[in-house]
Amino acid sequence: MADRPLFSPASFYNSPGITHVCAAGESLPLKTHNNALEKYLNDKSAGHIGRTDQTQYLDDVRTLISQVWKTNDKNEVGFAPSVADGVSLILESINWNDSDNICVHEDEFPSLVGPFALKHQQNATKKQTPEVRYYNSNNLKEVVNDRTRLIAVSYVSYFNSSRVDLSVYRQLADSVRAVLLVDFTQAAGYAPIDASIADFAFSACYKWLLGTTGVAIAYWNQERNPDWRPVTGGWHSLGLGAVRTEWRTARLNVRNDAMCFSRGNPAHLPIYILREALDYLNQWDASNIEKHVQTLTTTLLERLQIESIFSSTPIEKARHGASVTVNCVGASEIVNEMAKTGIYAWNGQGRVRFSFHGYNCLKDVNRIMEVFPALWRKFNTGRSSKI
Repeated sequence: MADRPLFSPASFYNSPGITHVCAAGESLPLKTHNNALEKYLNDKSAGHIGRTDQTQYLDDVRTLISQVWKTNDKNEVGFAPSVADGVSLILESINWNDSDNICVHEDEFPSLVGPFALKHQQNATKKQTPEVRYYNSNNLKEVVNDRTRLIAVSYVSYFNSSRVDLSVYRQLADSVRAVLLVDFTQAAGYAPIDASIADFAFSACYKWLLGTTGVAIAYWNQERNPDWRPVTGGWHSLGLGAVRTEWRTARLNVRNDAMCFSRGNPAHLPIYILREALDYLNQWDASNIEKHVQTLTTTLLERLQIESIFSSTPIEKARHGASVTVNCVGASEIVNEMAKTGIYAWNGQGRVRFSFHGYNCLKDVNRIMEVFPALWRKFNTGRSSKI
């Protein structure tokens, strides 16, 4: 019933008396992150032997992710500096034709749509620049057409925590022979992930994955796209050695695994931290973490409804993630006022967002309801929350 935290609060850095419900922005850090720092510093100080150990450590993390994300093997898993960097690499690699388009949701996160939208904006009068077509929850099939080369989607929306049925997107992408690119950022760490449904997938690591910024998981479905290669690279992603003359005489080849998303040195320290986080999360089946957090989301949604406060998050568990969002006037002020009472939520784009993880429990829902309704009414009396 989620009356107690699933995770031990003693495992995390958190100030006494703080209700931390902003995992969709920044999750609580693990105390074992200190172990990762110590391990990294020891390896970094060990010269070439340490670099060998670093490489092995990264391979071990790739294997862990491969198992959790249900991929064929670790070679399909790599790391990008961020989701936006990974998406940009995909954008560069496609040989666009005139009148091609990519399709994204109108409320998609900028990291997923920004690289495509910016390219179109800067090259709108030039050929071989894809049009960006925006869909909403009602017209996806009308927006996608036979010129669609790529469909990009977040499995769970950052904007309102709505969750999509990826099988629908897979079928639609296959029907027009388009690439399906999925962002798992708002799901990875608490929900079961099957990355194999996508052609390419990414996830930031500083939210429910309990990691930090500086690294994103990158997935390349090699069974679906065996011949794909990026068209830009660096020393780490190229298949050449360090002999200078090779750059002038040899054909440059990109390494044939998902580590090609790291054009330069991988972000070793954030990956070491991610390893500690994955080891911690793997103590629980993801479905059990999901059940725990969704007990909290559905309870909060029901209690907000009783208070006549509308949430933009779908109430059905199958249709939402681990957050509850409320569109309202004064969202920034409300979040700041809640912080003064010891409740850390998140704001932005005119909504308050409450996000739960395994370290939360029903006590946190009760604390939200002690404070939030009065603040909401202070700024929204006489207004509909459906704004």
